[in-house]
Amino acid sequence: MNPYLLSRVSVLAAVAASALLLSGCAAAGPSAPSAAPEANAGTGYPVTVSNCGTEVTVTAAPERIVTIKSSATELLLALGLGDRIVGSAFLDGPLPASLAKAGADLNVISDFVPGQEAVLDLTPDFIYGGWESNFSADGVGERAGLAGLNVGSYVSPAACKGEAMPDPLSFDSVFTEIDEAGALFGAPEAAAKLVTEQKADLAALKPVKEDTTALWYSSGTDAPYVGAGIGSPAMIMAAAGLTNIFADVHDTWTSVGWESVIEANPSVIVLVDATWNTADSKIATLETNPATAELDAVKNKRYIVLPFAATEAGIRNVETASSAIDQLAALDKQLKK
Repeated sequence: MNPYLLSRVSVLAAVAASALLLSGCAAAGPSAPSAAPEANAGTGYPVTVSNCGTEVTVTAAPERIVTIKSSATELLLALGLGDRIVGSAFLDGPLPASLAKAGADLNVISDFVPGQEAVLDLTPDFIYGGWESNFSADGVGERAGLAGLNVGSYVSPAACKGEAMPDPLSFDSVFTEIDEAGALFGAPEAAAKLVTEQKADLAALKPVKEDTTALWYSSGTDAPYVGAGIGSPAMIMAAAGLTNIFADVHDTWTSVGWESVIEANPSVIVLVDATWNTADSKIATLETNPATAELDAVKNKRYIVLPFAATEAGIRNVETASSAIDQLAALDKQLKK
């Protein structure tokens, strides 16, 4: 019998135990996530969680984990589980400085979603993916098929589709994922500590008080792909006190026409900086298009730049909201000169 996947066992003890460890201690201000202390892998099993409509049960801490997407990799590193990651793929950018040492020896097997053969060559007992689409016939394999091969799987709950999709995504959703990962992978105390730190940092944020409208510009030139009303862009902007001009669109991200952006004339533009679609390239698009060049935010160069990997739902979101607040304060100070 597979030691990592059992059929239905109704236990969530480790998640509950993890939650009990949370305390309300305050922090001086937002701090970058850091590698956790030694993981405590021996207790609290079996653990069962409902994950994107799939019930996942583990009877012992997985020892050979493949991570896909930065959000999954960074969370395990922050929980002190880097030595169990046998392979990583589809990283969205460099690790933050606070995790660079913990992730120095990562075995990056692909810049994109790896094929199942490449993953199985690593003899994993578990795969942790940032998106549901990672688990497909063209990717690492479908979850049911992997279970038949004695390989467990877990998807970032923020990326669930259908009825399991967070609507809207909230920081509580992000914190729940940390707790669940801690329980599944044998690090409940490290997860509890990380959640406590994140909650304190979130409470310490000082959102913008003035009404500041914002466009979250992810990608696209002819039809910009923007942050809508229920995903991580909306969550981060709300934490920073920014008013999302597409908050009424019931989606995580959406494509819009430039005319709707021009009509809204946002006070500030949030630019997602990715290696494949840089903030500089988006600035060039905005400043060379005669229509968007007349936007107040473009004429005054009121840009907030955030790294792509920090904008996917995960442990860097609180830090990212803090960065947006700081950048806006700098822009406002410059505007007053």
